[in-house]
Amino acid sequence: MTDKTTRVAIPGSNRPTVPHAKLLGKSDGTKRIRVSIYARQNPAGVGKLTAASKSDFATQLPGKRRYLTDEQFAGTYGADPADLEKIASWAGANNLKVIDRSVKKRRALVEGTIDDINKAFGTQLNEYEHADLTRYRGREGKLTVPGDLHEIIVGVFGLDTRRVGHTRNRRRPGLSVDWQTMQATVDRKGKKGTLPNLSNQWPGVFFPPQVATLYNYPATFNGSSQNVAIFAFNGGTPPTQGGYSLAALKTYYEKVLGGVTPSITDVVVSGPGNDPGPDTPASGQQGDATGEVMLDMCVVGSVAPGAHIFMYFTEFTTQGWVDALSEAITDSNNISVISISYGNPEDDPNGAWTAMGVTTVNQAFEAAMAKGITICCASGDDGSLDQEPSGAHTDFPASSPNVLGVGGTTLVANSDSNPTSITSETVWNGLPQGGSGGGGVSVVFPKPAYQDGVNVPPNADPPHKIGRGVPDVSAVADPNTGVAVIHVDGKKLDPIGGTSASAPLWASLIARLNQGLNARCGFINTILYTKFQSDVLRDITQGNNGAYQAGPGWDACTGLGSPDGGKLLSAFSGKPVAAAKAAKRKK
Repeated sequence: MTDKTTRVAIPGSNRPTVPHAKLLGKSDGTKRIRVSIYARQNPAGVGKLTAASKSDFATQLPGKRRYLTDEQFAGTYGADPADLEKIASWAGANNLKVIDRSVKKRRALVEGTIDDINKAFGTQLNEYEHADLTRYRGREGKLTVPGDLHEIIVGVFGLDTRRVGHTRNRRRPGLSVDWQTMQATVDRKGKKGTLPNLSNQWPGVFFPPQVATLYNYPATFNGSSQNVAIFAFNGGTPPTQGGYSLAALKTYYEKVLGGVTPSITDVVVSGPGNDPGPDTPASGQQGDATGEVMLDMCVVGSVAPGAHIFMYFTEFTTQGWVDALSEAITDSNNISVISISYGNPEDDPNGAWTAMGVTTVNQAFEAAMAKGITICCASGDDGSLDQEPSGAHTDFPASSPNVLGVGGTTLVANSDSNPTSITSETVWNGLPQGGSGGGGVSVVFPKPAYQDGVNVPPNADPPHKIGRGVPDVSAVADPNTGVAVIHVDGKKLDPIGGTSASAPLWASLIARLNQGLNARCGFINTILYTKFQSDVLRDITQGNNGAYQAGPGWDACTGLGSPDGGKLLSAFSGKPVAAAKAAKRKK
């Protein structure tokens, strides 16, 4: 048994030396910073959640699930108030001011000088410089806390400011086009729903609503009554921009597409909030995420225009990730779908994620199941390499077994000017320069039980272990057959792809399915793999993403396949899928 005088390392807190990082010196000890301290789940609450009730969040059809109320959630997945009191008392004794304390978030947010932070956690914060990470505040080694807290404190974030998360979009080569020039060819008088013709400029490129039609999204539903969270990252050290122009979006939704502007609300978790950059090649090299933000919003806002979009702005740090997830899952916005278009290789040699960070994020994903929140994560745009120079790697957070990992395809329709049906769909692979859908076999997460019925291959790298297979599903991502969205300047249209387009396409579909079912789909992986592994999704059997080959059934390129919205709605409703086919033929 340990006591207050014994220092014990927090599991998973170790930070290894970053290769090729230059130590510049100690961080300014007088500078005040904020640190997020996460407590364990309430032991008494976790004990109340039986395996059967936990399984209900995943194995039942959406209409039969009984998700936890906010009060039940706080009592089950939240912290023990006594644990937070112990943390607060200890923080005060170490000159750390408690800014916020939350049972449902399991978090105590504290503030103090770097000198006091160093003493409290037995570490030394330094300034580093790295070619990829630029300048950042960091540390090496493990974090320690008093023995009587070592089982209570499970995560500490905010000490390290290195960038965590990269955008997952790819631009089609070629010039942008002024939307008004393109619009001049369209006369909407008496032609409601007519869209500008993209075929002259970018053959094979679609507007997002056209993709929804090709994927048979239920036409009578628009996501009404659903609250969709889109994660947007900016800030950090050095500060990077990222945000949207409401005027540009209104132009896109209303003038370009002839639709409506959805309700949009900003939620600033950390960082500057909505801070759009110029979205130029030069600004992109500096980390400007504006193109990513605009892509996500153009897709969700046009495919599910009835949904209320909540933009969760947070920083490109581990603290930014953990705090944003905690906020979106527990706040009063009643989020039903989360779209995440960012990630890093789960085994990044630069140590973007600590084991502590991965564990805390994964726990948040698991907690989201209990509230019926579907989380759609882009699987990456660099094939099986996942941004690394060699080997096979999977992208986190898509590699979490508690999210819907979304891969990428190349989609060809019957017509460029008026696409109404799909001619072919294959694995997106434009490597080495054009990108490829991310996918593979995790070396961090074991294979989940729901994947027992599919052939997850060994990881392509030694020692060739079998783990969580990624992705689960897919959608169009090839920038050559991608989506046309508006630039932040409100004047130009850009053809963009990447799994950053695939993830919000799936998030938009889930919003429409939720409306149609009058129930939350929540975590759908288990029922997809065990009940609807075939005949519901569009199986993609041709192509590869480098180390992995597509084939019949699940594969590590496109998962179980791309969507057929009508079949999914019937399947999730408990109706025969064949009936959906017959109904469609009658139309």
